[in-house]
Amino acid sequence: MTFRTRTFVGVLVASALALAVSTTLVTRSVRSTMLHNIETGLMRQTRLAAELLANRATLPAPQAEADALAELIDGRVTFIDATGRVLGDSEVGERGLAALENHATRREVVSAHQHGFGVDLRQSRTTGIETMYAAVAVRNGAVAVVRIALPLADVEERLLAARQLAWAGLIAGLGAALLLTWGTSIWISRRVQAIAALAGRYRQGDFSRPARDFGRDEIGTVARVLDDTARDLGARLTEVARERAHLDAILQGMAEGAVLVDRAGKLVVSNPAVRLMLRLPDDPEGRHFLEVVRHPEITTLLGAALTGARPSPAEVQLDHESRRSFIARVVPVEASRGGGAVLVLHDVTELRQADQVRRDFVANVSHELRTPLTAIRGYVEALLDGPTTPDQSDKFLKVIARHAGRMERLVSDLLRLARLDAKQELLQRAHCQIPSLLTAVVSEMEPAIDARGVTVRTQIDLDAEVTYGDPLKLHDVFRNLLENAINYSPEGGDIEMTSRRAGYVLELSVSDHGPGIPDADIGRIFERFYRVDRSRTRDAGGTGLGLSIVRHLVQLHGGSVSARNRDGGGTCVSVLLPDPPAGT
Repeated sequence: MTFRTRTFVGVLVASALALAVSTTLVTRSVRSTMLHNIETGLMRQTRLAAELLANRATLPAPQAEADALAELIDGRVTFIDATGRVLGDSEVGERGLAALENHATRREVVSAHQHGFGVDLRQSRTTGIETMYAAVAVRNGAVAVVRIALPLADVEERLLAARQLAWAGLIAGLGAALLLTWGTSIWISRRVQAIAALAGRYRQGDFSRPARDFGRDEIGTVARVLDDTARDLGARLTEVARERAHLDAILQGMAEGAVLVDRAGKLVVSNPAVRLMLRLPDDPEGRHFLEVVRHPEITTLLGAALTGARPSPAEVQLDHESRRSFIARVVPVEASRGGGAVLVLHDVTELRQADQVRRDFVANVSHELRTPLTAIRGYVEALLDGPTTPDQSDKFLKVIARHAGRMERLVSDLLRLARLDAKQELLQRAHCQIPSLLTAVVSEMEPAIDARGVTVRTQIDLDAEVTYGDPLKLHDVFRNLLENAINYSPEGGDIEMTSRRAGYVLELSVSDHGPGIPDADIGRIFERFYRVDRSRTRDAGGTGLGLSIVRHLVQLHGGSVSARNRDGGGTCVSVLLPDPPAGT
């Protein structure tokens, strides 16, 4: 049953009961008033008749007196002696007196003997009609009690008419109540439905439209309170959702792995980074961390934090094959905030590698400097120890000069790498002619080319003759690449320098026919001081920094450099420079 139906039925039943009770009470009140008025008038007439009969010792014609008096008062008049015998009765006549019962036991007669008057309302045994009797004792007369009776047939007819009018009013009132109740139920139902619709809209998260005016009564007050409460909760939920979205975005974008477990050890939040690090399923939330985390050190840390302890950060390797290192930090969540623990994993592999590179760099620099210094010191001591022939002195000085030059090149390269790392070298871009650039590089390396007896060939496509870059830095790039190719080419070998365009990329390459590079080392040849000594059977005599400088200079141009082994033997180093064709 709907609220509208319940309201309608409840109000209708209440109205009907109220009208029925009021109609009954009115009918009874009218009947009581009418009977009281009749009783008062009847007693007045009876007392008057008693006064007329008082002090009359004899009454020659009581029947005639009763009939005459009855005509005057329009009622039944009865004369009764002291024994209860009826002396005259206007209703039955002279002949019927003998058949009447003794009236000494009638209630109104008994009351008249005892109190001087009496009234009774009952159905008449003679006429069979409900009648009101009033009896008054007569002083010093032949008639002891005079009684007047008035049939209530007219009264009942009037009461019936009044009752009919009352019930007609009841029916009319019920009709009006029906219409009013129906209208009221519709009005209340619409207001309640409007409140329900507003609550439903708020439940769906729509707080945009303003609430309607629900009136100033109790329903309106409740609606306004609910509306204000819902809007306040909606604003708070919106703020919570916004903060949750921000937290979600932060967690999604974090490079560190983060996991939140509740006090029962079940995962509440996990970001993509930690799912990748710990190899968790796509939807681990709601599962116990022991079910999804397979790393014993991590589970030990989480278990300790759930007991309230604060374990120290630990460095762990989650995957021994990849040799990646992580710092695991676990902190407990306060019990006032729900309890649990938070795990954060920091990938420190690059830091460890950088530290190792730093250590290797220091060791390599120390080695590269110690070697020529040792040679210089040895030859200087040889010159100081004793006399030498001019040829020996010249030989020793040449060795000293060669090692001093090597140290100078090493320091120069180290300083340049430092400037490149610090972003202190800026590009001076200009249109650079590739043919003249490569010709200048070959000319500069002419002594080394002649010494090795190699042949350098250049091949430049027509659409790859010009690039936009820093000519001096590009010159350094290809001088280093050509020097490296000359050092590792066999005597009398060939070196190719090519330039071609592939869309918006200019590819310049330097290829040799040397021993090549093992696949395991080809990705590391651009690291500082890295040499593939096992495949290079002789000491090339370089600083080991040339290819690292090449990589930095190419990256400064926004390009990339890579190396690969050629199918026929040797190595090809390719430089890719972003350079849109002219006119685009």
